[in-house]
Formats: sequence, structure tokens, C-alpha cells
Amino acid sequence: MREKIITKAAELFLNLGFKSVTMDDIANAMAISKKTIYVHFNNKNKLVEAVTFSLFERICDGIDCICNASSNPIEELYDIKLFVMQHLKNEQASPQFQLKKYYPDIYEALKFKQFEKMQESVKESLQKGVDTGLFRSDIDLEFISRMYFNGMTGIKDETIFPKELFNNMDYLMESYLEYHLRAIVTTKGLHILNKFINQSTVKHNV
Repeated sequence: MREKIITKAAELFLNLGFKSVTMDDIANAMAISKKTIYVHFNNKNKLVEAVTFSLFERICDGIDCICNASSNPIEELYDIKLFVMQHLKNEQASPQFQLKKYYPDIYEALKFKQFEKMQESVKESLQKGVDTGLFRSDIDLEFISRMYFNGMTGIKDETIFPKELFNNMDYLMESYLEYHLRAIVTTKGLHILNKFINQSTVKHNV
């Protein structure tokens, strides 16, 4: 039952927002009593925390599968971007913005876990790029991996990238990926990068 509650709560939170969805809403949607939810979660904060980290683990599993199957680190980043965008399609209520505003402690804990995960995987990806001649051999892996995390989290900050100016997250992620990769690719890597940029341009023009 605990996992069923997390699954239904995640669906409601992502579509309606962490703040607006009540424990009564979740109970009604599941046709169970609110007491049943409180058996597994002492309060809404605990449920929000469980949902947040459950979603995080699900995304991490998907990213790990992509990293294990990718043929090169440039393709890997674009595949991860596509995976994340597919995941975001069902998010109608700016969950990260709401989490930061209404549940700051959970937001900070999530951000730390995201940093740990991304720092590890991006450094491995960068090293793979250097080893295969796609990325410059003189790049600082520690610095670049941290800058990448900072940029990827930064473009989701609605105070910096307000929706009235940047209402297309796909465009933001594509633009940041190109910005990031152009700074570190070799001539060999640039040929592969241009292929993905051209594919993206055709897709956006269709």
C-alpha cells in the first residue's frame, strides 16, 4: 500500500502541485481513508519527501541505463536530455519551483543528492570523452562537472529563466547542451555534436 500511495501522490503532485494537493485529495483519488495514508506517513511533509526521492531514484535508474548503453559521451548527453524531457511532459505545476518555495528542506536535500549523482556520472562521461578523443585532454574534470550541474539546475530556476520569456524547457536544455559541449569538444567531437545540432534544428523547424 505504501508504494501505491507514493505512486498516486506523485501523479497528483506533478500535475497539480505539491502545495494544492491535500491528503484528502490523495485518499479520495485512491478510494481509501485518510487514516490509511497516515499509517504509512505521519504527515504530508513525510509523503512529499518519499515521493520526491522515489522520483529521483527512478530518474537515476533511467540515466544509468542510458550511460551503460551509450556509444559516446555526446550521444549520451542528448539521450539523457530526451529521457528527462519525456519525464517532464507530465509535470504541469513546476514541481521544482514549488518544492523550493514550500518545502525548502526537502528541496535542499534533493539538490545535494542530485549533485552527488550528477557529479559522479558527468566526471565519468567527461573522462570517456577525453579517452576517445572527443573532448579536449586539458579540461579540468572537477570544474567542468560542477559547472555542468550548476547550469542544468540553473535553467530550471524560474526566477532566472521566467516562463514568460523561456516557456520551452526543451529549447533551454538543447541550448545549454550545445553551450556546454562546444566549450570542451575536439574537432573530432565537433563533427558528432554538429550532427545532433542539425537534427535538433530540423525537428524544431518541422
